Amino acid sequence: MTEPKILFIGPGAIGGSVAAWVAENYPATFVIGHGATPAALRANGLTTYQFDEPEATRRTVRPAIVDRPGEVADAAIVVLAVKNYSLDAVAQQVKDELGDRPIVVSIANGVDNQRILPKLFSKVIYGIASYNARREAPGVIGYQHKLPLLIGTLDNASGAEMRLVQSVLGRGCPTEIVERMQDAIHTKIVVNLTNALDALVGRGARPLSNPAIFQRLLTQTLWEGVRTIRAARHREYRLPGMPSFALLQLTATLPGWLIRPLFRRRLRAMRMSSMTQDVMQHGAQATELESITGYIVDLAAQHGVPVPYNRAILKLGRERFRPGFTPITCEEVLAAVEREQTARSPD
Repeated sequence: MTEPKILFIGPGAIGGSVAAWVAENYPATFVIGHGATPAALRANGLTTYQFDEPEATRRTVRPAIVDRPGEVADAAIVVLAVKNYSLDAVAQQVKDELGDRPIVVSIANGVDNQRILPKLFSKVIYGIASYNARREAPGVIGYQHKLPLLIGTLDNASGAEMRLVQSVLGRGCPTEIVERMQDAIHTKIVVNLTNALDALVGRGARPLSNPAIFQRLLTQTLWEGVRTIRAARHREYRLPGMPSFALLQLTATLPGWLIRPLFRRRLRAMRMSSMTQDVMQHGAQATELESITGYIVDLAAQHGVPVPYNRAILKLGRERFRPGFTPITCEEVLAAVEREQTARSPD
């Protein structure tokens, strides 16, 4: 019997790595990219490697490359691994060319896909990557560890579809079905609050101007996120390889000098975020700033949670993430936080 075809749209860091791992063991894998990516994939294939062991783990596969969804008219699964700011247009193209027949899997940060996809498709599954990866060049992706991909629906329906998706994605990487998907999504949003701060100060692209201040900025930013989603009655979902809320609370509330050795070890393990790449290397103005930091700031306002660190980072990102962006210092970010705190403090 012919195996169900799976189409990946968006072979960036996460989509590309999952597509490569699946394609290595599953011939019915197809990939769509944009810009320079399709030509690079056709010429050189899709290459992945683990950061710590690049030579031993380097693998190159050559999945079928197509230009439009309609070229795989009988695709059973379509994986949308594009950022939420591109999702509307990509999803509409899939609907126009494939209709509502395939199972649609969205691997993206934030909750925008919950607003966009159910209007177009009846079989929607959400996915969370619990590992870090970075696109080094079109078709070349480094990753930290091959940790599980989490999939689920918001109402725990579509069991048969989820089992099919799990069986196919599981050919390449561990894939787990999650019952508390909304909690998992919001837990990942908290972790992703690091991205906008990283991009502002250029972490991973240049030395930090003041590591102690960066520690304060990062720990307080994440702790604000934890308090916000708790206020919104979302529970923590322990994501493999990600820090627990208990650890985030400790790092935010204990004296900075006490947890600095732990912080330094974790910081060394953190790679350049995709948002940093977007704004520093590509001059992108469209980023995940609104769908991550902006979402937390709005949610905090709804539930009366003060979030001066995230408010300041959101304002700075809105002002600065544009072509010609250059990073600012940790001191400048902290000064913006202090202005935010002063402006909102009672008389």
